[in-house]
Order: sequence, then structure tokens, then C-alpha cells
Amino acid sequence: MLSDSFKSYLHLHLIVFIWGFTAILGALISLDALPLVWFRMSLAVVFISLYIYWKKLPLKVSRKFLMQFIFAGFIIALHWFTFFKAIKVSNVSVTLACLSTGAFFASFLEPILFGKKIIWYEVFLGLLVVLGLYIIFNVEGNYFYGILLALTSAFLSALFSVINSKFVKTHDATIISFYELSGGVLFFSVLLLFGNQFSTDFFSLTFDDLKYLIILSSICTAYAFIASTSVMKHLSAYTVMLTINLEPIYGIILAVILFKEKEKMSVDFYIGALLILFTVLLNIVIKTHRKKLVEH
Repeated sequence: MLSDSFKSYLHLHLIVFIWGFTAILGALISLDALPLVWFRMSLAVVFISLYIYWKKLPLKVSRKFLMQFIFAGFIIALHWFTFFKAIKVSNVSVTLACLSTGAFFASFLEPILFGKKIIWYEVFLGLLVVLGLYIIFNVEGNYFYGILLALTSAFLSALFSVINSKFVKTHDATIISFYELSGGVLFFSVLLLFGNQFSTDFFSLTFDDLKYLIILSSICTAYAFIASTSVMKHLSAYTVMLTINLEPIYGIILAVILFKEKEKMSVDFYIGALLILFTVLLNIVIKTHRKKLVEH
């Protein structure tokens, strides 16, 4: 029988593949990053609310945790904003490759925030990711602004994963997701309101944009967000972040197939991306070996 950890790991890979498709949808949707994320999170809250109503899940949480969930929602909202903005100013391949530095950030954030011991091989694997990024940056320097946005997105993603890994120990993943996404909607609603961006034009969506937003908010957000939060009960934040490094591989392959010439990069770019994939596989080997040693 498969262990909970292994089942969670397989489930995580499905989620990461879905996230790889998220970047494709971001490129297909014509909206700018801010309204795109607002619609994504708003619709996801609606889908999660329907699920909570169907399952009759209790929404009550303490004020302390409510504020923490809302704060985490601000972080994930900013992560998605910088992510989609990076895609708009560069392309899917560059954005997803840079997003892989999240594992490097997570290897330091967990010890800093929760006093965990720094594990040498996590830092080493994180540095390999940075090397892969350096190779990419060296050949794609004309995408500097996009790379900077993607690195910011990676840091925010790592910070969010580290914080969320603590929440799942005491709360239901669906309830956490509901409050976090609601917090993100609140945050961006205030920004849009003060920027006088809510207008008839803002809500005038094309059929294609609406179609892609529904897919993005339901499968790629509501489902994937709850599922990714749930698997953290059995996996460390670092393992989650490192596995997310496969998102660029899935996303880049999909982008090249769908967008062809726009996404085709230099040979060195793909060397950097393959180094990132190697890092993910090496992490699996090391963790499996260490687990066997502990069991024996």
C-alpha cells in the first residue's frame, strides 16, 4: 500500500502540471496582470464557496488565524501578479525558468522563520537552481525586467509555501484557501478602487477571456490551491517548492507546442532548464536514500 507521503507526492506532481498550464492561460488571456489576478481569485472564491456549502464545512476560525490567512492571501496575490506581469513583459519560458529559484529561497526562509536547522544539501540544490538561472540569464538578458519580476514571484511563492506549511497542521485546507483567496481579492479590490479602475470596460470580457478565466479559476486555482495546501500535511515546504521546479519543464514544453516561434529559446536556455530538472530528480534520490537510512 502506498504511504500518505508518496500519494501526496504523486498528487503534487499532478498539481504542478496543472500550474504549468496556468502560464499558458496567462499568455492566452488578453487582460493585464492586475485585473487578470483579480478575476482569477474572485471566481476561485466563488467556486470554493460552493464547495464549502456542498460539503457543509464550518467557516469559523479564530481572529488570530483569520488575520494570518488574510496576510498570506496578500502574499499569494502579489505572487500571481508578478508572475503574470512577468509573462506579459517577457514570455512563458523565461518566467517559468526563473520561478524555479523558489526552492533556493525556501531553503533559507524555513530556518529564518521557524528556527529549523539549515540542511546542507538543500542549499547545494538551491545553488544548482541558481546556476541554471545564471545560464538562462546569460543568454536571455534582454528580458531583464521579466526576469526580475519572475524572481520576485519566486520569493513570494516560497514565502507563501513556508507560511502555509504551518497552517495545514491545524486547519482544513479548503477553509484556509477560502480565507487566503478572499484576502487576496480584498487586497486587489482596494488597489483597483483607489486607482479608479472599476468601470464598465473592466467587466467587459471577451468570450475567450471568460472561458480561459473559468478554467484558470476553477481547475488551476480552486482545485489546485486546495490540493496543494492539503499535501503539505505530509510534505515539507522545501520539497513542495523543489517539486514546483517541474512547473517550468511542463509549462515550457506546452508553450513551445502551442506558441511555437515565440517561445523557442537558445540551446543554453534549455541547458539551464535541464539543470533545474536534474536538481528536482536529485532531491528525490537524496530524500529517498536518507529515509531508508532512518528506517534501518
